[in-house]
Amino acid sequence: MTANTTKANIDKKRKAMQRRQRQKFLRLILACVLLALAGSAVLFVGAGIYKIGSAVYNEFNSIYEGYNERKTARSGPADPQFEGYTNILILGVDDGAQGEQQADTIFVLSFANDTGKSRLISIPRDTWVTSNSNPGRLGAMYSWGGANLMVRQVSSLLGISIHQYVIIDMKTFAELIDILDGIDIYVEEDMNYDDPNSGLSIHLSQGYQHLNGEEVQKYLRYRGEKLGDVGRVQRQQKFVKAIYAKVLQLETIPKLPAIAEIFRNKMETSAEIFDSAHLANVLRRMNSELPATTMLPGYENSEGLWIPDFPQIQARMSELFPARDIIPPEENETDE
Repeated sequence: MTANTTKANIDKKRKAMQRRQRQKFLRLILACVLLALAGSAVLFVGAGIYKIGSAVYNEFNSIYEGYNERKTARSGPADPQFEGYTNILILGVDDGAQGEQQADTIFVLSFANDTGKSRLISIPRDTWVTSNSNPGRLGAMYSWGGANLMVRQVSSLLGISIHQYVIIDMKTFAELIDILDGIDIYVEEDMNYDDPNSGLSIHLSQGYQHLNGEEVQKYLRYRGEKLGDVGRVQRQQKFVKAIYAKVLQLETIPKLPAIAEIFRNKMETSAEIFDSAHLANVLRRMNSELPATTMLPGYENSEGLWIPDFPQIQARMSELFPARDIIPPEENETDE
């Protein structure tokens, strides 16, 4: 090999090495540019995500604050004594004598949040109460001021917090019972009553019966001469226990979507999305033990009005909602 050939090879290798170095340098520059662009994109996207997240948070916070304002307006000042319970006012409404809707069935269903145990407080529709110094029958007050007035009246009457309300009319109520395939219940006496003016015709025989939605409605509305409104309340309590037990049965599970559809579209309730999450959690803990039932203490006068006995009401509510010792946060903290 000549000297010229050797020098040519060396020059060729040197040029190849220089070319590879330039390529490495260009790749390094390109990588830096790409990293810079990627960093800018991350910052841009991050800023966009932060901006969107902030907007969503502000919107959610605004909705929640509005919900809290409406909740306070509905229920008034919160009483710490009832924080461990969920108290729901349930009203069954129908058309009164003059075509105005009245509350025919009134009761409070209360759940203990920790155990799921329930209690039912029945209130006769003819309970005599006052509203803004105007006396009247509790059931008729629904036509004056709707659900909000009923919540305030019942809360004041019982001395407890009402957290939510549910209103159902008789037609929807019958539809709900039919979805559950009716209810088995014992009819205490022959029930025969006709009122052509209201279109009400009740004819049920004494004994164990399987009642459909329309028949259950008649069973609950019947007011016999023996016990009057007291008898109606007792039948309502017995019915609630029967439907409570049926809802807990396995065969009810496939019917839950249809029941939820009725609750969503055919019933009026104060519950919003935030309440619904809480109620679902409470109902998930429903205790298999049947509800404890009580009737508003009082007496029926000669005019058929139910006169509340307030000392007895206070004593009964104290039994149902025993006072709890509330420990201040600083005393409840443990040393680390």
